[in-house]
Amino acid sequence: MTWSKPNPDDRSNNVERLQSMVQNTIDNIEKAEATTTRATGEERAKIEQKNHNREVSIEAMRNEIQDESKAREEGYPNSTN
Repeated sequence: MTWSKPNPDDRSNNVERLQSMVQNTIDNIEKAEATTTRATGEERAKIEQKNHNREVSIEAMRNEIQDESKAREEGYPNSTN
């Protein structure tokens, strides 16, 4: 069996990719909030919990954006590129 060399770590678009993920998550929060007017109490609670989890994820992604942006400015010193 022939083993191929793994692809190198390409972090060049991580900031943009993470920003897109943040925006998509915000859009999902807004869509979910729009459905709460038609939701029952239990459904509303599930939506609220899911949106809370999304907000936590957004915060983590924003922190990662800051880290990636700093790494980009420093030339990715810990990268295998």
